[in-house]
Order: sequence, then C-alpha cells, then structure tokens
Amino acid sequence: MGVSQSMADAMNQFIAIGLIIAIAFSGDLICRHIILRLVSRLVKRTKVTWDDIIFDRRVMIHLSHLVPPVLIYTLIPIAIEKPDVLDYILRICLIYIIVVFLRFISVFLSSVYHVYNQREQFRDRPLKGLLQTAQGILIFVGGIAIVSILIDKSPVVLLTGLGASAAILMLVFKDTIMGFVSGIQLSANNMLKVGDWIAMPKYGADGSVIEVTLNTVKVRNWDNTITTIPPYALVSDSFQNWRGMQESGGRRVKRSINIDMNSVKFCTPQMLDKYRRIHLLKTYVDETEQVITVYNKENDIDSSVVVNGRRQTNLGVFRIYLTNYLRSLPTVNQEMTCMVRQLQPTELGIPLELYFFSADKAWIPYEGLQADVFDHVLAVISEFDLHVFQSPTGEDFRHYRDDGDV
Repeated sequence: MGVSQSMADAMNQFIAIGLIIAIAFSGDLICRHIILRLVSRLVKRTKVTWDDIIFDRRVMIHLSHLVPPVLIYTLIPIAIEKPDVLDYILRICLIYIIVVFLRFISVFLSSVYHVYNQREQFRDRPLKGLLQTAQGILIFVGGIAIVSILIDKSPVVLLTGLGASAAILMLVFKDTIMGFVSGIQLSANNMLKVGDWIAMPKYGADGSVIEVTLNTVKVRNWDNTITTIPPYALVSDSFQNWRGMQESGGRRVKRSINIDMNSVKFCTPQMLDKYRRIHLLKTYVDETEQVITVYNKENDIDSSVVVNGRRQTNLGVFRIYLTNYLRSLPTVNQEMTCMVRQLQPTELGIPLELYFFSADKAWIPYEGLQADVFDHVLAVISEFDLHVFQSPTGEDFRHYRDDGDV
C-alpha cells in the first residue's frame, strides 16, 4: 500500500491495541448483560440464601469490572513491544485490577452484612464494626500492594519500613485502633449489643443502642436525640446496661412515702373492728389478736395500761395491708421480692418503702403501675388514722391565718 515500514508497524500496533480494548469491553458487556442475567434467574429459583449474597447484582457488577483490566493485562504484551512502555501499562493495569478487586470484596462484605443484619439472631451483634474493621484491613493491604507496584519493591520491604514508623501510625490511627480493640472486648464479654438500653450520665446517654461501629456507639435517647460514645469509653468508664432487667421476670419499683410520726398509735378495739371489715386484713387481724391475747394472758399483763404487753399499731396494720394489697395485684410479679418496710426515721417522718417488681417491663405500663399503687396508698392512708408528712404549703399557712382570725 506504499506505507513505510515504521508507519506500518505503528498502524499494526494501534490496531492491535484497539482490538484488545474492544475485546476487553466486549467481555465486560457480555458479563453484565448476558451472564449476569442468566445467573440472576438461576438464583431467584433457589431457596437458599448464601447464593443471594454471592450473586447479588451489585456484587456481580463489580466482579464483571475485573474482566476488562485482566484481558488488557493478559493481551497487551502482544501489541506493545517496547519494554519501558509495556512495563508502565502493565503497572497501571495491575493497580486498577487491585482497586477493582478490593472494591468487589468490600461490596461483597457489605452484602453479607445487610443480609445477616436483617436476621433476628444477628441484630444484636456489632456487625457494622466488624465490617468496618475488615474494610479497613482491605484498604491497608491494598495500599501496601499499590505502593509496592509503583516503586517496584516487595511488599515485605514496605512492611519492614513501616515498623520504624509504627509510633507515628499508632498516633494517627489511635482512635481507630482503640475502637477496634474495645469493640472486640465489648463483643467478647457480651457487655453491649444493638438494642440494649444503657445509661451513661457522663456522656448524657440514656436510651437504646442503635448502632455499634468501629469508632462510635450511637445511642438514641428517650427524647429522640442521638448521643455518640467512643467504644473505648464504654470499656474504660462505667455504664449501666438495663438488659438484665429486660431479660428478667420483672422491673423493680422502689419508692417510699413519709409518714408523720405523730400519727402513729396503738390500735383501739374500735379501730380493730374497723380493720376486720377490710377484706385484705380480716385474717391477719384475727390471728394476730389471738396470739397477742394468749401472750398477755400467759404473762399476766395488765391490759388497762396501754404500754403493757403486746398491742397492734395502726402503722403495723397499714404495712401488712399494703403487703397484701401488692400480692393481690396481677401486674406485680409474685415470684420476685415483694415487701413493705420501714426505713430510718428522719426529720421528714418515717419513710415507708414499697419494694416490688412489675410483671410488665415496658416503660408506659411500668409507670402506670407505680402511679396506680401510690394513688391507692395516698387515698387509703387516712383510713388507718395516719398522716403523710409534707412541708407546709401556702395553702396551709392561709388556713392557719383564717383559723387565727376566727
């Protein structure tokens, strides 16, 4: 055709490169539009879930992106004969292959995470932290491999050189390293799971754990704000995990009311007759009076003096009434501790504490049970000739002034 030898060689090389590029991208199109569709149809017909992860569309697309650089890397020596140019192009192809392969592995791991994160038995596991750790390792390994290709050195040489700068790397990636180690400790010791209710006042956290990552633990507080806590803070500091309460048979109620000490007195026969008519007290009053009568008779007690012998008090009867009342409620867990006790008297009166467990651990029913119980306590306390101690209010002083005017 009258073309010089040098020009003919250049044209042959150009045509060969064009054919190689065409073959590479044709392979990519065949993988994406033909093979991928066939695989997707086969996967949909199966009932197992592992193939949904491996042959996920996003995963397969990133896998198909490996075809062009691999074909170019394999065929390019046919078209290019100059060693320097060939070495440069091969390095670029190899770097691109590594990047695409790492991207494929990262997407594959993400697919595995999304599939298992939707399963009930894995929802409380810190899977996202493990995913980020694996992705971080991939980036580190890929970076070492790419740098070794660029400088034409073995990766072992680079790793040996990194040993000298380990202190700098630890300083730069301090939070990531501490988060990784803390995440392993939290998971291994079963200290924290997604869905746990935790309280950590130091960080203003009081709510449910929604996410555990490599660098943060996200807590949705009860006011719907989000608090982020470093994982190493949960290991080094103290926090309260309410999972034990949620997994137990009940949620504890521990509240007290203050009784005016001046209202405590011995029970008169009229008061005992009144208490006998209360369904929850009839048996107790009769049995206790019988024991007291026998004791006083055997010890020749002069009952005309109030302080002699044994007698029932209105506070003691009231305490038994509250105990029987709590044991009669179906919303109280009767298999766990249930008692009414006196605490140390103070200048504010005698604290009478109700200690029991709600059978329903959900927040709203739990608060409702507490309110119902203490509504009843405050309403019934006057029936036992007792008074609740509280500081004087403006209304009390107004009544005192009006009574003084009279």
